[in-house]
Amino acid sequence: MSKLNLEYESFKAEDTREFAKMLAKEAKEGQIYLLSGDLGTGKTAFAQGFAQGLGIEDYVNSPTFTIMQIYDKGRLPLYHFDVYRIGDSSEMDELGYEEYFFGNGVSLVEWPEMIEDILPDDAIRITIEKDLTKGFDYRLIKVKEGIDV
Repeated sequence: MSKLNLEYESFKAEDTREFAKMLAKEAKEGQIYLLSGDLGTGKTAFAQGFAQGLGIEDYVNSPTFTIMQIYDKGRLPLYHFDVYRIGDSSEMDELGYEEYFFGNGVSLVEWPEMIEDILPDDAIRITIEKDLTKGFDYRLIKVKEGIDV
């Protein structure tokens, strides 16, 4: 079984949403997607498309202040985390993160660098990068399953 390793060029937010929607259509129960990128790179647009790909019709925004948002009206539940404001990964215990990470839905974690020590090695890592030489709205989206050993 080959591991996921993709690169996608997005030229507008709608491209990012469509790519995420396509990825989500292949998502399986218990998968964890880690979403990295600087502020303003399109993580929220990605999350919106991902939710659409799971059949979720609710409005999706980044749970920056609530840390986690649950969307359970799709093909699979989506557990959307934004851990930017987490000071220490032990704070995730208070949320009962294991129930979500290893439960019956799909987890999407923004700013996973903040909790790296509790993330499973087989998580799917997504990085969104800007390249202003290719345009203001250009993004390179890299998807890689697992970590390099």
